[in-house]
Amino acid sequence: MYKLSFFVVALVMLTSCGDKKTKSEEDSSTITSSEEGMPAAAEAAPDASTYDPNRGIGKHTSVDLGAKLDVAMAAEGEKIQSVKCSSCHKMTDEKLVGPGWKGVTTRNKPEWIMNFITNPDPMIDKDPKLQAQLEICLVRMPNQALSDADARSLLEYMRKNDGVK
Repeated sequence: MYKLSFFVVALVMLTSCGDKKTKSEEDSSTITSSEEGMPAAAEAAPDASTYDPNRGIGKHTSVDLGAKLDVAMAAEGEKIQSVKCSSCHKMTDEKLVGPGWKGVTTRNKPEWIMNFITNPDPMIDKDPKLQAQLEICLVRMPNQALSDADARSLLEYMRKNDGVK
């Protein structure tokens, strides 16, 4: 009797778990294409899903850095780095789990950095530099679910680390 009850409960649980869409899958299935009534301004915008070696993949197509370092933003970035990033990245060029951050802002455009911070999975899947880095580090960067403001603060902290004043 107990075996039959267990089997029935297990069967019900397995069948009830199938083919449920997550919120993001439901949202993405309702997005309309430009042929279905997107405004003309949206049609002219770059496709955020297309890989570009200068900006990567994502919504960040232009990042205004300013000539001088934003000290307050860099301080906020340092706090975020200590909580979210320091277990895998050193501020030097030395590899920990992931690569060191020294020189990252001189090797990559700000848009690329912002897109990688906020959109790591598609970037790793498409970007040859990141695929080569993955072969060295053997660990994918996890999506830390950082806001655009948090990512921008991290970028400013990276700039500070690279000597921007």
